[in-house]
Amino acid sequence: MRKMKLRLGVNVDHVATVRQARYREKMASVITEPDPVGFALEAKKAGAHGITAHLREDRRHMQEEDIKRLKREVALPLNLEMANTVEMVKFALALKPNAVCLVPENRQEVTTEGGLDVVGHCISLQKNVARLRDVGVKVSLFIDPDLKQIEFAKKVGADWIELHTGKFAVVYQNKRRRTEELKRLMKGRILRMRWD
Repeated sequence: MRKMKLRLGVNVDHVATVRQARYREKMASVITEPDPVGFALEAKKAGAHGITAHLREDRRHMQEEDIKRLKREVALPLNLEMANTVEMVKFALALKPNAVCLVPENRQEVTTEGGLDVVGHCISLQKNVARLRDVGVKVSLFIDPDLKQIEFAKKVGADWIELHTGKFAVVYQNKRRRTEELKRLMKGRILRMRWD
């Protein structure tokens, strides 16, 4: 079995969440504090190996200029989380981050509440994964620990998957249900390891 090297990726989204709550009206003309790019630079100094940022369709926290600045100013690999839409794929193709994680988005959610439906969106995912990989961007899919979703993630050409752990968090206080959900996550991890 291949040894895996632990890596630290720091997500800077919620630095922008605080900024947007304070300065939403000023964002079109001026960069205000707290600055997610400044936070990413501090994370780099502290030993982070990469930066993750989610550019949501509704732009509730990170803005396009934040993402461009992260790519330009922070000398670390950038993992861009985004929806599988024409607009977002076009943005990623122009930016060429090191990696893209395709996630589902629901405008009413506070945070991502479930995994991407790879089975239901197989055709568009296969096309967009290929387009991103053609310009050198690695692609992951944020999915539930479900056998069929994992199989289809491989079929559409994803480089890896990220398993949604929300259900585990929700049932955590119930020991029996927590154990069941942990088993599902571990099974998903094992299935993913068989890709290599």
